[in-house]
Amino acid sequence: MSEVFPVPPDEVEITAIRASGPGGQNVNKVSSAVHLRFDIGASSLPEDVKARLLARGDRRIGRDGVLVIKAQKFRSLEKNRAEALRRLEELIAVARKVPRQRVPTRPTRGSVKRRLAGKTHRARIKAGRRAPGED
Repeated sequence: MSEVFPVPPDEVEITAIRASGPGGQNVNKVSSAVHLRFDIGASSLPEDVKARLLARGDRRIGRDGVLVIKAQKFRSLEKNRAEALRRLEELIAVARKVPRQRVPTRPTRGSVKRRLAGKTHRARIKAGRRAPGED
């Protein structure tokens, strides 16, 4: 992917929560999953990066512009925290990349002629299948 952008720690709110899914008794006692909250509007990101992040239409971004990432892949709180931060940095890295502007193109004159000639040829073939007197 593109370069990773380090996020200032004071702009990220990380909360330990209990993980869902299987895990025996441990899953009911230990808060090893992580909720990472990142307020895009209040962050120190450049304005164009903020706009691209908000325009993504990602379901993890709420109406208030806060991105919530839940990480519960690992049994360790530290590993889940690192995973959540990695996913946030990856999202920001994708948003930092400026999309290329599409240049509209037109078909060449020759390709238009060939397409129309093909249509005419097909119409004549189909017209030859009709019974005489139709028209």
